[in-house]
Amino acid sequence: MNRTVIIQGSSRSHGDTYKIVNYIALKHNFDVIDLSIKNIGHYDYDYKNANDDFIPLITKVIKNYDTIIFATPVYWYSMSGILKVFFDRMSDLIRIHKDTGRKLRGKNMAMLSCSNSNDLVNGFSMPFYQSANYLGMHYLGDIHTWIENDMINNDVKLIIDSFVETLKA
Repeated sequence: MNRTVIIQGSSRSHGDTYKIVNYIALKHNFDVIDLSIKNIGHYDYDYKNANDDFIPLITKVIKNYDTIIFATPVYWYSMSGILKVFFDRMSDLIRIHKDTGRKLRGKNMAMLSCSNSNDLVNGFSMPFYQSANYLGMHYLGDIHTWIENDMINNDVKLIIDSFVETLKA
């Protein structure tokens, strides 16, 4: 059974990225984790954030899901800061919690970005693809979505639906 979770990394729990994530989650029965309501500190070489939400959260994700979709708004031509902090904390899985980190091997990763137009810059997906590769995960691909007039238009819905079908294949 391939269980899928969407990890939403947006500063607004109910913003534009949420609209896309909610559309997918409801239609395909995917679980959602909202990073903005988690307490995840920045990566620290001295491991001062050992008691925050990161290790329990990533352990739960690894235990319960085969596919992880990272959803992020486009902030300054890059992923959101919240999601970047989450990615930086993957270093805990390489340095401290190695057994947990090894369990990411063979899992699937995909990325969904969101902005206000179809204007994603080249190279945006590189950190996701390279991180998947480094962690031994299968990178299933990525899509860029956008919200116009506070709504998901039908063209974007078709892009989303097509992409999600490729994830299930």
